[in-house]
Amino acid sequence: MKANRVRAWLVLFFFGLLAIVLYKYMIPPNLDEIKLADELHPIVAQNKDELIQQANELGIPIIITAGYRSVEEQNELYEKGRLSTGNIVTYAKGGESLHNFGLAIDFALLNKQGEAIWDMEYDGNDNGKSDWMEVVTVAKELGFDWGGDWPGFKDFPHLQMTFGLSLRELQQGRQPKPDDLN
Repeated sequence: MKANRVRAWLVLFFFGLLAIVLYKYMIPPNLDEIKLADELHPIVAQNKDELIQQANELGIPIIITAGYRSVEEQNELYEKGRLSTGNIVTYAKGGESLHNFGLAIDFALLNKQGEAIWDMEYDGNDNGKSDWMEVVTVAKELGFDWGGDWPGFKDFPHLQMTFGLSLRELQQGRQPKPDDLN
């Protein structure tokens, strides 16, 4: 009898714990309940400017093609190739991209005619190295993570700084401090 009671309490405890985990990690957060960024995080903005400058010093002009993006803008991008014409450009819905939290930028190279290009083999500064990878190296030195390093889907123009926070933590309202890079 006592063993059955203990077993029943363990089962209740297990299911209670399971319910908490499911609620915390499986149910999408309500982004209306948290304050979202409305611009790039100050350190991301500062390092974006530094990236542009250091790339220019290497003879590699670049352009930032995206920075902060609203949830609505992210949803519009998500719909491309799904609900609207064109190719799929993202797998992140609104609130699932670090762009929505001001922690990500996208870049492109500028060719000699000043046109944006996404050619990872281009060597516009004629040093025998891929300009794209030279920019990625500089970005990593500045603390950015590169979407080209992701397992699975590769997002080669994407650079982000997480400040040690997961997407889930950001969705729950945690925000990096302006002076905190780690």
